[in-house]
Amino acid sequence: MQDCELLSADAPERSVKEPAARAGTGFPRAARLLKHADFERVYKQGQRLFSPHLTVFYLRRAESVVTGTSAAKNGARVGFTVGRVLGGAVERNRIKRRMREAVRMRRSALSSAGSVDVVMNPKKSVLTAEFAVVLDEVGRALDGIAKRLLQKKEPAQKQQEPSLNHK
Repeated sequence: MQDCELLSADAPERSVKEPAARAGTGFPRAARLLKHADFERVYKQGQRLFSPHLTVFYLRRAESVVTGTSAAKNGARVGFTVGRVLGGAVERNRIKRRMREAVRMRRSALSSAGSVDVVMNPKKSVLTAEFAVVLDEVGRALDGIAKRLLQKKEPAQKQQEPSLNHK
């Protein structure tokens, strides 16, 4: 038997300083919507945005609902619902992976929106659409949510601020 050098097909080594998901662009557990009750609350009380490849439900979180870590208290949480109608397990998981990656890349758009819960319902077309199209659509949806929430926040702040001109 010959002495052979073993070759590894493993991924290239990464340094500890540079993880796969760069700091700030990850999708941590605190940024995900995980509980059934939270999904139901967003569906029943929230608003909707429609686009060709997905429907997005969103709802600003009340102070009494905010629990958990500091990231969950101040930031947006995003969840996905991908029903059996969209295909078998392989197709559904592929849709969820594509959506998670698009949200991971674009979730900074929600940083100015405050505490908001978002549920995304992708359509079957997400599976075959170019990723750039999905990414653009998710970005537009998240920008639209942030814009709407900021518009609602501004009139409420103006009503609370006392006028300095009246004596």
